[in-house]
Amino acid sequence: MIAKIHGFLCLLFFTVGAATSVAEEVRVAVAANFLATLNEIVTNFEQDTTHTVVVSSGSSGKFYAQIKNGAPFDVFFSADVMRPKLLEEEGFAVPGSRFTYAVGRLTLWRPGSAVIEGNEPFILLRSDVRHVAIANPKTAPYGAAAKEVLQALGLWEQVQDRLVRGENIGQTFHFVFSKNVQLGFVALSQVLGPKVNGSGSRWDVPTHLYAPIRQQAVLLRSGQHRAVARAFLDYVKDVRSRNVIERSGYGLE
Repeated sequence: MIAKIHGFLCLLFFTVGAATSVAEEVRVAVAANFLATLNEIVTNFEQDTTHTVVVSSGSSGKFYAQIKNGAPFDVFFSADVMRPKLLEEEGFAVPGSRFTYAVGRLTLWRPGSAVIEGNEPFILLRSDVRHVAIANPKTAPYGAAAKEVLQALGLWEQVQDRLVRGENIGQTFHFVFSKNVQLGFVALSQVLGPKVNGSGSRWDVPTHLYAPIRQQAVLLRSGQHRAVARAFLDYVKDVRSRNVIERSGYGLE
């Protein structure tokens, strides 16, 4: 009889263990600037677990609208604080799940061999600089930060006829990377990322010239009952992921 009970308990343990290790999928919306960094974290997560992560990247503003209209994401990594906070207040995100996963840093970047040097930001006024890329200040936090910097330096009005606005920081980076514009305000993480590896010339904008770009993540209502969604957020908070984030050019809180 004891042997039978022992066999039953072993079978029960095996069955429960197998159920909890079933591979699941977590659907993540991420701001464009954090895509490369998140992809590295996702690779680690998928190697360490049986789960998969489906990532969609774009502008924080557009994701906010899509989530309110029923887009089936489980987790949202925004490039700001405002949108995750609004989603939480409006009932589209799980209260208490919001946290700052990274603090973005802005850089003025020029690809190729041309050098940004001496009175760095005032290169924007040179005659050979016909276009300067920034993200749309109305929808993209990095664009809002770039506008703050230009205003603080007294250059905002002077460069209006040179500005090319990207829909998000990903598109803005592409404008500069493709050399369709001479230089632009992009995320430092993009310049340090695998596409560029720190090449070209840059001016890392002093952080006192713009409000901190606190980037927050939140568990969405559609993911509140999914253990894999919570597990992924916990994984991002882990020291290994934080090391990846810091190495990618972000600050931490």
